[in-house]
Amino acid sequence: MYLENKNNSEMEMTSAQGHPGRSSLRSPEAVAGNFGELRLLQGISERRQTQKLQQSAVLPNGQCVIHTEGFVPVRQEDGHSFSVLNILRGKTNSANLTERSPLLRFSQDDSMTYMTLHDPGFIGEEEPWDGGSLDLERRYRLGSEVTSLSLSRSSSSEKGDPLENLNLNFRLTSNVKCFFKISKIATMFTIVVLCSLFFSMYPDRDNPVRMLAVSPSESFSMNLTDFRDNALLKLQVGGAFSGGMVDINTQDYILIQVEQTEGGGQRRRRTQQVIYNWTIPLHSERSDQILLTKTFEMLSSDPIVISVQAFLQEEEVVPLSMTHQALYVNVETQVAIAAVILTGVYVLIIFEVVHRTLAAMLGSLAALAALAVIGDRPSLVTVVEWIDYETLALLFGMMVLVAIFSDTGFFDYCAVKAYQLSRGRVWPMIIILCLIAAILSAFLDNVTTMMLFTPVTIRLCEVLNLDPRHVLIAEVIFTNIGGAATAVGDPPNVIIVSNQALRKEGIDFASFTGYMFLGISVVLVSSFPILRLLYWNKKLYNKESIEIVELKHEILVWRQTAQRINPASREETAVKCLLMQKVLNLESLLRKMMKTFQKQISQEDKNWEQNIQELQKKHRITDKVLLVKCVSVLTVVIFMFFLNSFVPSIHLELGWIAILGSLWLLVLADIQDFEIILHRVEWATLLFFAGLFVLMEALAQLQLIDYIGVQTAMLIKSVPEDQRMAIAIILVMWVSALASSLIDNIPFTATMIPVLINLSQDADVNLPVKPLIYALAMGACLGGNGTLIGASANVVCAGIAEQHGYGFSFVEFFKLGFPMMIMTCMIGMCYLLLTHIGLGWNM
Repeated sequence: MYLENKNNSEMEMTSAQGHPGRSSLRSPEAVAGNFGELRLLQGISERRQTQKLQQSAVLPNGQCVIHTEGFVPVRQEDGHSFSVLNILRGKTNSANLTERSPLLRFSQDDSMTYMTLHDPGFIGEEEPWDGGSLDLERRYRLGSEVTSLSLSRSSSSEKGDPLENLNLNFRLTSNVKCFFKISKIATMFTIVVLCSLFFSMYPDRDNPVRMLAVSPSESFSMNLTDFRDNALLKLQVGGAFSGGMVDINTQDYILIQVEQTEGGGQRRRRTQQVIYNWTIPLHSERSDQILLTKTFEMLSSDPIVISVQAFLQEEEVVPLSMTHQALYVNVETQVAIAAVILTGVYVLIIFEVVHRTLAAMLGSLAALAALAVIGDRPSLVTVVEWIDYETLALLFGMMVLVAIFSDTGFFDYCAVKAYQLSRGRVWPMIIILCLIAAILSAFLDNVTTMMLFTPVTIRLCEVLNLDPRHVLIAEVIFTNIGGAATAVGDPPNVIIVSNQALRKEGIDFASFTGYMFLGISVVLVSSFPILRLLYWNKKLYNKESIEIVELKHEILVWRQTAQRINPASREETAVKCLLMQKVLNLESLLRKMMKTFQKQISQEDKNWEQNIQELQKKHRITDKVLLVKCVSVLTVVIFMFFLNSFVPSIHLELGWIAILGSLWLLVLADIQDFEIILHRVEWATLLFFAGLFVLMEALAQLQLIDYIGVQTAMLIKSVPEDQRMAIAIILVMWVSALASSLIDNIPFTATMIPVLINLSQDADVNLPVKPLIYALAMGACLGGNGTLIGASANVVCAGIAEQHGYGFSFVEFFKLGFPMMIMTCMIGMCYLLLTHIGLGWNM
């Protein structure tokens, strides 16, 4: 194995073989310490173990001895920074060594020689103690990932030793951080254990499915006598249903009546009775079963009567399935519990207490425990069914395609072409990228667009010495904006145009796309000056020179590479140790470069023509044959995406198309080392989406989304009739935007559609449904820019950027995404009010 040294740093070699004249330095200057994983290096050369033990005198077992020439121990008057580098520092003839020198090798006399990757020029004699305890702590923490150094104190140590004082401050800082870390782990572990106990104390809901059939001449009725003192009755009915409000004059429907009569006691003068009517319209042409759920508040533990009647135009039999579940708490308590869980998840993500994937998993566990406590614990099969496998399949297939595509050099080539097209100017280039991303996302899935654009943007920013984070955030914002323009650009739009009740109201593919495309075009054009205003005081260029930026990125990549190595053998452990040693040395070089750097970078590259010529020589297509294969498969996949939206005879969902495309490319590319492709798949992102799906569905079971819809309808009904249209548009728009920023917009849109349809058909409200649906679509799509987890494209972009070493946090995205969401929603609201209130486009 070889390590590439891009900084031409001098590398020293230390040998375990003794040389003449070196024994005199061994007794006082030999360094004997417990080096943790490095001690396994001793076991690699077991053939010379006896000879080395004899040469190293008497040492404890498990310790590794590193001999150096001219080693000078740390003294009080030297004032050098304490680090592992000083211990391993020495003088060796390295004239014949280059960056391609092997890490481990055996000489002819069976002695082991290994490279310490140390550059004597990294830490000079002039480096003082001005780094402070923070720098020392960071360096020591990095070194502790590999070594656990134990040095015996020199007998010449005194009370006023600055090394002692600095180590004392470091220990105090470490103790405080260690206390907070232990407290965080203990608190979270306690919560996880409690949730696990609550979840395990209650059994899965055992709801036997009752099959029944009703007709105009025959009805169904049953009594529930074992209801006990439960607050709610949850009823789930399955059948060939259609959404929306029923028209009793022209449409078939069934009527479910829930009745409970509470007998009068000694303190009551009369009995109490509650009756609920649930009307469900039937779809005559539907063959599959649709499950509908509704919750009813009961008075007491008295018996409950459930009756089902069918009202049909013709004499037919309607097959149905029914289950019931008793819940222990009321709706308000469930909503409060769901709000607390959602707030806790956001706290974990915003403050980066844990990784967002673990935060989603912890939130899912807490929500499942809450469902178990209220008496509605789902089974494992039900929880697995909550996961949207089509989305996961789409993500996985596109990740594999992009992973193979990246080996062709096409992304580097596109970066250079974009640089050439913008003539070296940053903002024209950013506008071009955002505009292309918005246009593509109007016809493709937002996730697919960001998977293709994120690698190109990162390479382009590296070429121009830009910070990729700000450019990526701008791109994903415009991706979400562009996705709202058509009926296939964003999942909420697909749900809207697929609803049968809305199609009867005139909201089909053509009318929806025509109205939304005009409005989103206005929003898109207005968003560019807003984006420029938000970026006005932001330095898109990196403050350091490109050499420093590349060195920082190299350090990050080396560290991530070392952490991914699973030390299953002595050789792998040795390689991991040497990689972390290289990180230490590169950080020393970085500190030295940062002290001497004074160069200021101009805001515009004036030598762009010369740079383009150099970049075109450096960044070319590396594998043209593989490029042709990748472009062919990707073209077919994108073409199938389009056909899936317009040709109903193609029975392939987006997930299946992506999976099949990845299989085609894997066969054509003749991939031998399959693990390399799997390492490039964002497994953390896939697991985050799985946890997020479970979390959102569990919150929906806790009545959170239904509660938002009901409260929105009640607010609209409370407005005076002459102002009801404008207030309804504004309220639906902003509730949808803010809710989509916090929760997944897919279940929210699916829940709000029947609420708005029922609201529009309510005789007391008298509102057309089109303005409400368009306000819902506008808010649900644009609201995804509010937070990092507001849209799937945001999470995918952050995951890919993190894999390349440019990950951005929740707060970084929020500072730019939330203001853009507010401004774009205001523009969209003005468009809705102008068209529906001012021009009267309600029909």
